[in-house]
Amino acid sequence: MTVQEIEESVRTILVEEFKVEPDAIEREKTFKKMGLDSLDLVSLAMSLEDRLSLEIPDDELVGIETYGQALDFLERKAGAAA
Repeated sequence: MTVQEIEESVRTILVEEFKVEPDAIEREKTFKKMGLDSLDLVSLAMSLEDRLSLEIPDDELVGIETYGQALDFLERKAGAAA
């Protein structure tokens, strides 16, 4: 899986499932500023597990607050190629 595929998957889920405006999705922006609460983040993680075929334990999500941090984490987890 490539970095672009991961980013596209995350963006698609944010827009389609959580109704985040595409223009509001920026690397430095927190999920909270995008309108997601803690339950939304759990749901997002579950959607990403399904879409990316990854296992994402809750304890590994601690400290991930921005879109960019999430992308970096998922890229490491998936062993993404540029």
